Parts: sequence; structure tokens; C-alpha cells
Amino acid sequence: MTLEIEQKFRVADRPALRQRLVAAGARFAPTVSHADTYFAHPARDFATTDEALRIRSIGDENRITYKGPKQKHAVKTRREVELPLAAGSAAAEQFAELLTLLGFRPVATVRKRREEGTLDWQGTAVNVALDTVLLDSADALGEFCEIEICAEESQVAAAQQSIQSLAAHLGLTEVERRSYLGMFLANEPK
Repeated sequence: MTLEIEQKFRVADRPALRQRLVAAGARFAPTVSHADTYFAHPARDFATTDEALRIRSIGDENRITYKGPKQKHAVKTRREVELPLAAGSAAAEQFAELLTLLGFRPVATVRKRREEGTLDWQGTAVNVALDTVLLDSADALGEFCEIEICAEESQVAAAQQSIQSLAAHLGLTEVERRSYLGMFLANEPK
């Protein structure tokens, strides 16, 4: 089973961080806009079970993603299942309607601009070939860097060590443990 291992950090100076990443060998794709619409389950409280279900739209591309409960590790580790949906805003709206008809309820939409990079960091030493580095600017939440590795269960410890090593190398110290949805909901007026 493949797991997503990631750590998110608040970033004070995004251009300087990006320069450090490029100096370390990171290659970045063009910035894209994400709209992540999260749904509440009709029979269980995802906030209590630490799960998430979302429709992610990146331009015309759509995906449905389930994130399982976080495992007890220093670096966030969880199962993630992501499947492509048909392209276009109409397809995303139809899938959201299907979820609503099944009893799911839309909770919030988090919007961000993401610059995705790849970086080979200690790849052979830890048997993890590729790290993904995400530079995010999330509406009303701020600037963040996520370091993410997808790895098999047998590689979790090595992946976590690689993430912590890269974060230390980059001077990233302000860990943000909450999800974007958690931060968004905490900022909503009551």
C-alpha cells in the first residue's frame, strides 16, 4: 500500500526559499490554480475520524481524492486515493451533485496557487527516488511549502527522514500541522 508522507511549513520569504530549492536542484512547473471542494460524510464526522473527501479542480482537470486518517508519526503519513474525473467545470459540478444526492454535504472550497517542483534529495541513500516540493499561496491563509513523498509502508521511516533532512537544509522550521481545510474553517467567522 502506498502512503502519502508530507510536511507543511509556513513560509515568510517565498522567493528566497524558491532560490534555495533551485540551488538544490529543484525543477518547477508553471504555477497552477487549485479549487479544492471538501465534503462532509452523511454518517460519520470526518473531523473526528481525521479523513477528507474532496473534488480538486486544476484548470479543466478534475480529481476526486480520499485522504485517510493520519498515522502516528512525526511527519504526516496517511493513505491517499486519488482518481481522475472527466474534464471541465460541468463534470466537477455533476460529480458534486452526485455526492450531494448520496448525502454528502459540501463544507468549503479552498483556493490556492501552486508551483510544483521535483527534487532528487538523497534518493538512493533512502531508497526514495523523488521528492515533490510544493510552493502554495492559499487564499486568506498565506504562503506555504509542502514536502511530499509517496512511498510504500516499508519506506515510511526513510521518507520521513528525507523530508526532515530537506526541511533542515532549507531552513524550514515553522511546521503547520493543520490541513488547508482545517485552517480555512478556523478562520471562518462563527
